[in-house]
Amino acid sequence: MLIANERAIRAPYPSDLRSIMNIERAHESRQWLSHWSEIAPAATPLHDLPELAAQLKLARVSVKDESARSPLGSFKALGAPIALVRQILRLHPGFEPTAVLSGRYAEQLKDYTVISATDGNHGRGLAAAARDAGCRCVIVLHANVSMEREQAIAAHGAQIVRITGNYDESVEEAARLAAANGWQVVSDTSYEGYEEIPRDVMQGYGTIAEEIVEQSGARPDEAGPFTHVFLQGGVGGMAAGVASYFWEFHGVQRPRFIIVEPAQADCLIQSAIQGGAAKATGSVDSVMAGLACGDTSPLAWKFLQPCIDHFMTIEDGQAVEAMRVLAKGSLRDIPIVAGESGTAGLAALQQLRADSASSAEIGLDAASRVLVINTEGATAPKVYEELVGESDRAVLERQAAWSAAR
Repeated sequence: MLIANERAIRAPYPSDLRSIMNIERAHESRQWLSHWSEIAPAATPLHDLPELAAQLKLARVSVKDESARSPLGSFKALGAPIALVRQILRLHPGFEPTAVLSGRYAEQLKDYTVISATDGNHGRGLAAAARDAGCRCVIVLHANVSMEREQAIAAHGAQIVRITGNYDESVEEAARLAAANGWQVVSDTSYEGYEEIPRDVMQGYGTIAEEIVEQSGARPDEAGPFTHVFLQGGVGGMAAGVASYFWEFHGVQRPRFIIVEPAQADCLIQSAIQGGAAKATGSVDSVMAGLACGDTSPLAWKFLQPCIDHFMTIEDGQAVEAMRVLAKGSLRDIPIVAGESGTAGLAALQQLRADSASSAEIGLDAASRVLVINTEGATAPKVYEELVGESDRAVLERQAAWSAAR
């Protein structure tokens, strides 16, 4: 499904939104996180894929590869950790921000407990950050989270709580446990009375946009190098963090934003239809585990409603095919390890280019320059190998050989 957002505007970044999230705070978050051992010191790669662009009859297709962000395997290493740092600073204003995740204040934090629900990556990021800060971490997992992802989270010392329901029920359980035990929820989705920490999570994702601006030589208040930017859906946090940065930076010359989500987890497209943060209509059970969310974050929606130009859904099989396309590479395109949620943008782009009417509706043509974000690597290696037909290690070996030949 593809729908245009009738509420999208072309205007300077509104002051009321800037007061919540802005470039300055995104840059500060980036600087603080750069001192954490779990974050790569260099920007993640921005790869051009000229062969794929030619196949899709586009001027340019670029992939921002967040699989290289951290040993944690995804862009989520930017969200939960910075939110934890900012929450600790609210409790202890005298702490040095860059030292929180080095364990300098572990003795003061040993009795502090944070909790969150997760589909995998957010919980892994929070667990690693809590371990390094020296506080306790509890992670609530729903029935569809694989044992492989559970073990990856538990490896960072988190206590695991399993429920039989879906992701949205795990969010409710995390809130209940926090209230009952005096723990602090560190979630990427907002709800009534809970917006400060989700804002911090979203602000951390501005790092992705800031790096792209630097890597592409973009200039403020001018049209940038990309005409179209595809963003993963979920509860809306990553899309809001990245789109708000680009909107503030480019102003009225911002690119077209397209949000992509699984057909069975369509909370954002339903929000666009209904004109407010809404629930998904499907089963909320997708191979794209990181996007299998049933409730839109109301805070994220404040940013998405006025700037996302189109919303669309894709099927699981399309995401898997896109994983294989990126893994294969070509003589001109570097092979890339992209997880199930990481390929949503490319899967949507391929779907659109196969339909001339949809391409025309979204303004895609031979002059278009498209950016997609690979939000994760093989965060569940066994699942990756099963879906792609080869291991992530094999793809990375071919990636290294491709790079060495250049």
